[in-house]
Order: sequence, then structure tokens, then C-alpha cells
Amino acid sequence: MTRLLSGVALAAAALAAILFLPLPGLRAIACLVAVLAAREYLNIVHQDRRAPDTLPLLLLVALACWWFSDPGRAGVLPLLLLGVGWVAVEVVFRGRGADRARVRLLAPWYIGMPLGMLATVQAVGGRTATVLLIATVIVSDSAQFYSGRLFGRRPLAPAISPRKTVEGAMGGLVVATVFFTLAGSWVFPAARRASLALLGVTIVALGICGDLFESRLKRTAGVKDSSALIPGHGGVLDRIDALLFATPVYYLYLRG
Repeated sequence: MTRLLSGVALAAAALAAILFLPLPGLRAIACLVAVLAAREYLNIVHQDRRAPDTLPLLLLVALACWWFSDPGRAGVLPLLLLGVGWVAVEVVFRGRGADRARVRLLAPWYIGMPLGMLATVQAVGGRTATVLLIATVIVSDSAQFYSGRLFGRRPLAPAISPRKTVEGAMGGLVVATVFFTLAGSWVFPAARRASLALLGVTIVALGICGDLFESRLKRTAGVKDSSALIPGHGGVLDRIDALLFATPVYYLYLRG
């Protein structure tokens, strides 16, 4: 019951933000979510719980999110240069190893960039475009779960997530692609069905990869959830892992 209630509350809050917030408010919410997810990411990969140690990187995540959430801004060169400078500071002045610095620097690109792009999706494609993307990821997750329970036999990635099966992934891929193609024909009436189907397959496949990527991070760290922030659901990163991988290709489609 706790999982159900918190899930309904979370979905209602997200839908309300998409439907009623103006773009500046939506950008601010995206930055807040990015910072929360980035904090969980840092806790997973390095167990960095000292606020002064992580605050500059969290600010960089928020900056990346704000930058990519501006539909009038194009190009990543300024953020790339800022990232290179950050690695230099981490290695030269803070004494971190290059590998550790690179893992920490992934946060703005893994989390900040796609969440910023999600806000731009709404600015460019409208509320229905945003809802379509999120709904497709939800449909995929649900179809994977039920297909796996009914037909699952072969593990998809046993070393990462033993419960995920090939049959579950295929069920999610088929059902969510059909959903995206049909709903996308209404959201994008000028688009061809074939292009929508290809985009849907890509979005769902990348979402599965995003789920497995976060599962690998958690398994390596020996944790079950990214945090206990959302009762019954884990952390923010647990809820948006698929969306982080799926959003950039959708963003590029809308901006193309």
C-alpha cells in the first residue's frame, strides 16, 4: 500500500508540474531533481556524504541542467571546457585519482544534461510530447515486469540484475513501441509511422540500458536502492534511470 500511495502521489506531482508550471518553474524543478539524483549517484559510486566535498559538483550538475533546459541555447562546448577544468581541479588541487575524478564528472552529463533536455522537450514539443516520453517509459517498465513474470525464462543480464529476463525485455520493447507509435501519431500527426516506430524502439531500448546501467552501479556498491527518499520506490535515481538514457534521443528528434 505504501508503494502504491507514494507512486500515485509521485505521478500526480509530476503530471501537475508538466501541465501547469511555466517553463522557468519546470526548469527549476528539473534542476532540483537533478541535484537530488546526483547526490544519490555520488553516494553510490564513492559514498561521498560530506556536503562541502560534493557541493561544487552538485552545483555543476544544476548548471548543466539549467543550460540544456534553455531551448534557445545550443552547443556543449562551454560545459565541456568547464568539465575539463573541473577534472584538472580534482586531480591537481584536490589530489584525486584521474579515474575517481572522471566518475564524479559523469554526474553532469549522466543526470544534469538529460533532465535539462527533458524541460526543453516541453518547450519545443509541448506538454503532450513530454507526457508521451514519460508514458512510454512507464509502459515499458510495466510491460517488462508483467512479461517477465508470465514468460520469463532466460536472464537478460544475470550479473547485473538477476530478475530481468530476455522475455520481459522483449515484452517491454514490443508493447511500449506499439504504444509510442500509436500515441505518437496523435502527438506528431505529420510524422510517418515507420519513423515513429524506429524512434519508439530506440527510446525503449535505451531505457532498458539506463535501467541496467544504474543496476550495475548499485550492485558494484552493494546497495539495493539509490536512497530511501521515496517510500516503497527507493530514490530519485531509481525512478528516472531509464528516462536519463531515453531522453537525449527524443530531444534530438524534436530539435532535428
